[in-house]
Amino acid sequence: MLLGFTFFSATMWGGGNLGVAFPLWPDLAAIILCGSTILAVYVAGLGYVGYKSGLSTALSARFAFGELGSRWSDALLGFTQIGWYAWGTATITIILTRLLDLDTRLQAPLMVCFGLAFCLTAYIGYRGIAALSRVSVPAMLLLIVASVSVALQDAGNGAALLPSGTACALTLPEALTIVVGTFVSGGTQVANWTRFAGSARIAVGSTFLAFFLGNGLMIAVGAVGAAVYGLSDIVEVLAVQGLLSAGVLMLFLNIWTTQDNTIYNFSVAGCHLFRTERRRLVTFAGATTGTLLALLGMYDWLIPYMTLLGVFIPPLGGVIMADFFIRHRGRYPALGEVATPRFNLPGLAAYAAGSIAALVGPGIPPVNGIVVACLAYACLVRLT
Repeated sequence: MLLGFTFFSATMWGGGNLGVAFPLWPDLAAIILCGSTILAVYVAGLGYVGYKSGLSTALSARFAFGELGSRWSDALLGFTQIGWYAWGTATITIILTRLLDLDTRLQAPLMVCFGLAFCLTAYIGYRGIAALSRVSVPAMLLLIVASVSVALQDAGNGAALLPSGTACALTLPEALTIVVGTFVSGGTQVANWTRFAGSARIAVGSTFLAFFLGNGLMIAVGAVGAAVYGLSDIVEVLAVQGLLSAGVLMLFLNIWTTQDNTIYNFSVAGCHLFRTERRRLVTFAGATTGTLLALLGMYDWLIPYMTLLGVFIPPLGGVIMADFFIRHRGRYPALGEVATPRFNLPGLAAYAAGSIAALVGPGIPPVNGIVVACLAYACLVRLT
C-alpha cells in the first residue's frame, strides 16, 4: 500500500525537472540517492512512532504542540494533502484530453468527475485503499520498465545519455529539497498506516523501502526520460515514446492509489482539526476542495509547491519525533490520562526555529529543519 502511495507521476515530473538540470552521472544519481535517504530515514522514524504509540500523526501532534496548538499542524498537513489531490486530479484530466484529442473545454467537467471519483476508495477506508494498491503497483512497475527500456534504446543503450543541464537552473540544495519535498507531507503522516503494523520491523522496514525505493525510482525514471528527450513533463515523454495509449490505464491506477491515500490523510487531519468522527463527510469535503484547486490551475504550481513542502513540513516531524523519544522516552501516556496543555510552547517554538533554519540557513533545507527542530525542542524541554 505504501508503494502504491509513493508511485506517483508527480514524482516523475519532479525528476524530469532535475534530469534537464544536472548531469545524470554522477551528479543526479548522488542527488537522488542522498535525497531519498533523507526522506526514508525521516519517514521511517515517524513510522516507528506510529507503530509504538498506535496513534495517528494528528494525535501525536497533540502531545507535541498542545490541544489547540496541534490544530495548526492539522491545518498545515491537511492543506498540503489537498494540494497534491488537486495536482493528481488535474494531471489525469490533461493526460486524457491529450490522448483522446478532446476539446480543452471538457477539462473542467472531467476534473470534477475525477475529483469526486478518486475519493471513493478512501471513503470506504483502509481496506479499500489496500485493495486498489494490490492492482496498481504491479501495473505501474510494468509502465516503468517499458518507459525506461524505450528511453535506453532511444539513447543507444545508454551511450547517448548526456544531459544538457541547461534547461533550468537549480542549485544542489534546491534539487535535494525537491526530492524530499515530493513526499515529505504524506511521509510525515505515515503513522496513519504504521499504527496498524504487526511489528516494529514491518513498520520501519516497509516505510523505508517504500519511500527510499519507491520515491527514488520515480525520480530516477522521470530524470532518465528528461535526459534522453529533453522534456521535463512525463506526459510528453510518454507521448514521444509511443506509450501514452498503453500507459494511460496504468497512470490512472497509479494516480488513483496516491489520490485515495492523500485524501485519507486529509480526512484524518481534518477530523482531528474539527474534533469530529464524521470521516466520510470530511473526505468528501476535502475532495471537493482539491477539485476546485485543480480547476484553478494547480498543475502549473508543482515545483514551487514541492520546494515549500520541503522547507515547512520536515520541522513538524522533527518536533513530533523529539517529543516522543526525548520528552516521553518512547512511550506516550494514554490520551485522557494526562491533561495536555492548550499550547505546548516548546514544541511551537522548536517548529518555528526549524522552519527558519530550513528557509534561510545554509546547507540542505529539509535536513536543517529536522535537525534544528529536534535540537531546539530537546533544549527547551530541558530548560522548562
